[in-house]
Amino acid sequence: MKVIVPVKRVPDTAGEKVIDESSLTVDRDSVESVLCPVNEFAIEEAVRLKESQDAEVTVLLVGPESAQSVVRKALSYGLDAGLQITDDAIAGSDALGTARVIAKALEAAGDWDLVIFGNQSTDARTCLVPAAVAELLGVPSLTYARHLEVEDGKVTVHREHEEGWDVVESSLPAIVSVVEAINEPRYPSFKGIMAAKSKPLDVKSLGDLGVEPEEVGANGAAATMYAFEPRPPKEAGTVVEDDGSGAAAAQLADWLVEKKFA
Repeated sequence: MKVIVPVKRVPDTAGEKVIDESSLTVDRDSVESVLCPVNEFAIEEAVRLKESQDAEVTVLLVGPESAQSVVRKALSYGLDAGLQITDDAIAGSDALGTARVIAKALEAAGDWDLVIFGNQSTDARTCLVPAAVAELLGVPSLTYARHLEVEDGKVTVHREHEEGWDVVESSLPAIVSVVEAINEPRYPSFKGIMAAKSKPLDVKSLGDLGVEPEEVGANGAAATMYAFEPRPPKEAGTVVEDDGSGAAAAQLADWLVEKKFA
């Protein structure tokens, strides 16, 4: 079985995000970039399939040459090989543009059985890319998976929603996006970290995939940002002091009503 795990390089979630005023996109040099934490749950599911079903697992990343360290980080969990799509024209792509590149990269990767995404990235949180890739490729899409099983040419997931979950089944090939509740990701071992340095990594451009630059990037984006404002500073909270008279309870009740909490 051949499994592919798309991952993303994102600004460190602990860092303060900065918007570049000229491009109106995230300034990815203003803070350290890391492997998207949500991807670790997808990687863990892939590693479990590798251990239980001898799956061959490839990590796929769309990003600049400097993102190669993120590919190597993903490989350190025990994955087999990497595929990186690097092209200056990709910069500024929206969710659909990114999905186009990933879909073409999956086509170029040949026959595969399962693609496992994290359900969102921590820098955009659109949750759109996995389903968009599936639509472009014409394959089943199973989203918000909190449990995943592969057996007899089929994939079964427990699809999380507000009232619990549904059990959804599909034939392979298929695309699945997983939520954080699906597992507890392991830490890379020292052996895995060292082995990742020498694992095969194939780098392709848009030209290699047959993608026209006009289809992606900021110029090809259907979504456009026109303006932004810094997050307002936190305001001081309301302090209610209890002097034993009961007035504090009434004051608190009035405040809850004013804020429409009650």
